[in-house]
Amino acid sequence: MNYSFIATLVSVSMLLSCQAQSQNGSTTAIYAELNTTAGPFQSSATSLVWRDHKGAVLQQWPGVFRRLKALPQADGSVLVAAIETESNQLHWWQLNGNRVQRSGKQWVTQLVVDDVCWYQSAQNKQLSLFLIGDRGLGEQWLLAQDGKFLAAPLSISHLNLPTDATACAVDQHKGRLYLAEGATALWSYNAEVEADEGRKLIDVRAPLGKLSGEIKALEFTAGNTLLALQEEPALLQRYQTQGDTLVWQQSKAISALESAEQLGLSAGILSMVSEEGQLLQLKDTAYQMPTAVLPERSTLPMQQLSPTLETVAVSYRGDAIDDPAVWQNAKSPDQSRILATDKRAGVAVYNMKGEQVQFLQVGRVNNIDLRYGLKYQGKTQDIAAATLRADNSVQLFAIDAEGQVKTALKFATPFSDIYGLCLYQSKRSGQTYVFANDKDGTVLQYQISSDGQSWSAQEVRRLKVPSQPEGCVTDDQNDLLFLGEEDVGIWRFAADANADTQGELVIKADGDVLVADVEGLALLPEKDGKPAYLLASSQGNDSYVLFQTSAPYQAVARFRIRLNAELGIDGSSETDGLELTTLSLGKGFEQGAVIVQDGRNRMPEQGQNLKLVPLQQLLELLPAD
Repeated sequence: MNYSFIATLVSVSMLLSCQAQSQNGSTTAIYAELNTTAGPFQSSATSLVWRDHKGAVLQQWPGVFRRLKALPQADGSVLVAAIETESNQLHWWQLNGNRVQRSGKQWVTQLVVDDVCWYQSAQNKQLSLFLIGDRGLGEQWLLAQDGKFLAAPLSISHLNLPTDATACAVDQHKGRLYLAEGATALWSYNAEVEADEGRKLIDVRAPLGKLSGEIKALEFTAGNTLLALQEEPALLQRYQTQGDTLVWQQSKAISALESAEQLGLSAGILSMVSEEGQLLQLKDTAYQMPTAVLPERSTLPMQQLSPTLETVAVSYRGDAIDDPAVWQNAKSPDQSRILATDKRAGVAVYNMKGEQVQFLQVGRVNNIDLRYGLKYQGKTQDIAAATLRADNSVQLFAIDAEGQVKTALKFATPFSDIYGLCLYQSKRSGQTYVFANDKDGTVLQYQISSDGQSWSAQEVRRLKVPSQPEGCVTDDQNDLLFLGEEDVGIWRFAADANADTQGELVIKADGDVLVADVEGLALLPEKDGKPAYLLASSQGNDSYVLFQTSAPYQAVARFRIRLNAELGIDGSSETDGLELTTLSLGKGFEQGAVIVQDGRNRMPEQGQNLKLVPLQQLLELLPAD
């Protein structure tokens, strides 16, 4: 396409209108213009009008509406959103032909809205709106999930944006939110609610970049092009996607406008509105809205689980919660306990309401694991172990029949940077072991012995992987150790203390199904003739993968843990440590639970915590017999 805008606008008769005409022939200032497959929308100082393609008024809404945004749907309908500026109220409609299929409106109380942007996530099956406001404030609102609209929009994320944020647009297919920082810069962010913000710089003000004035509006086209409308002098900047980034291509003056304020894209028409209410429309097939987002088609689709319980958040922000372990109260499952490492201070203990009932201030811990039945102080108690990074030691804990946790043996290791840990209890010998690892790839196996009163630890074997490991888990029934090498994949070793020390890399982090870092590992044990499966956290894309535990170690399911809109519990992100149990933990978790670390606790924005998912949700993803 030739982007010689002056020639196109003037001599090729693609200038469709300069001002709207009122019924008595006088001119009316245009505030915003949007052409959709359902007909054009136009706002003025008094109302927003929707017309059919022949110009007949279909519906009219009183108010001052700006920032009209449309999103086509796979069923042929179109979504339209707008902000009524006098009331700071969000309005949205789903249009099908000449009728409003559904609509809604909601007061925006936390910010004064400057722009709105639709986002439809194919993988997570969520429809949301970004609200961009003053003073660096922004929110993401969920409108629909699994094709079902919520009774009212739900705020699912608060955004930290540049103070002078003025406009936004979204690449629906790559999940990128584009943001204009006034006249200073253009930015790109991850649009997924549970993803890291992934902020990338696109362009800056001249002379270092191409910007020469304030960007007032953004639109993303079907041709993978970002259009940025500059206010004064009126310019249209064009950026083209190249891989995972955007590259500036052209800057063209809009000489017919003294200043530019609004930009509307749809159905082959680019509408530009000045601050004075002058309207310019450029008609060209290149100006098309992005195609409708279709459901993901994959041989291993990304499934969605939802938490039904979360623990209280830690009181401070930043990286804190790392790894969980679960203790079942066999007599009263609803009195079970969740243990979690707080990397800054110690081990937190939660009940099955998510409340913290204990905190053991043992220092900077990292990973934790648990087994049952080892005599201590004359009684059969249960054992937990955690790596202590402050002094490169392992701290053992004794757990009594009521779930009360207390410190027990602490033993030194030769490590210089201790990291991950898991426990192993041989079904054949009944012996309990600790596997602890160092960032240099060394793994030490310690035998934990009891004389009835106290515990002791003795090194019995050394293993090695080439680079930094962390998460590990054992299959006690089959005497196997699975160890995650963070950037590489998952190793399998024999767990028996007398076995060979040679391991095998059985699952690779391929960047597609399993995306580094490989963090938490957990085992779904074999039961009732059904095979065991290995659950791994795929930190690079905030997901989890379920693998076979024997050759060919095939991935059988992958999933994310997304928000539970009904209970108001957000999903999980960063996907660090995790645990899985098939033991009953009481009401709602009768078959067990999947317990995961949430690195970005969104609803509300708080310190990290744990999310609990009923195991039944995971079992439904398993292959049929």
